[in-house]
Amino acid sequence: MQTNIFLQVALNGDRIHPAAPRTPNAIAEAARASVDAGAASVHVHAFDEARRETLDGVACAKVLRAIRALCPQTPISLTTSAAIVKDPGERFSVVEAWEEMPDLVSGNQGEPGIVELCELLLSRGVGIEAGLLSTEDARAFVLSRLASRCRRVLIEPLDVDTEAAVRHAAEMEDIVVSAGITLEQVHHGYGIACWAVNRRALHRGHGIRTGLEDVTLLPDGNPARDNADLVAAAAHLIRKHVRPSLS
Repeated sequence: MQTNIFLQVALNGDRIHPAAPRTPNAIAEAARASVDAGAASVHVHAFDEARRETLDGVACAKVLRAIRALCPQTPISLTTSAAIVKDPGERFSVVEAWEEMPDLVSGNQGEPGIVELCELLLSRGVGIEAGLLSTEDARAFVLSRLASRCRRVLIEPLDVDTEAAVRHAAEMEDIVVSAGITLEQVHHGYGIACWAVNRRALHRGHGIRTGLEDVTLLPDGNPARDNADLVAAAAHLIRKHVRPSLS
């Protein structure tokens, strides 16, 4: 059954897990397996030779080329997280030096300098996934006037507690929608709360994200083997929530 529900996989981040990929080849292989399991897009962090997260253009380009070799039709979203390069000016300079562009980046809207960074990437043809981690981020996004040029909104509550995560996802969605922003939304949480946020999003008709950056447990609480295992579980949730059209 074909559906229009968007499913993205977040392959790594700073997650410590045996199957969280770090090298370009491992990242590409995880991307291919995840796409085969149902992911429509991959979100990824690059790593340097010391296995530290990096925004360095050479390292990012190696990851992009490796994924594109195995998944030539799959949109790739790179992180721009301030957790990797904290100083806004330094981060801008590092990203400005990129020679090979991703299809998309995630831009966390609560970070200093994010509007300027998004403007730079937009000018270079890169799509923006506006990351909202809190209601404060949602309000900042509304005020930034970036929405009309973004590809989608990522609703990403950080709460470990499931009820709090679902509540904050609803609050962020309300802020965005009340401002008249009609962008596609993709929702996820962190840890076991991810699945509750995903389920709420599906009931609302939104896309979802999963992957080892977000969660290491399957919906039943059992450990996930790898990213593809999580994507398969998310694809199953989507099939359960989408009614087949009548012929």
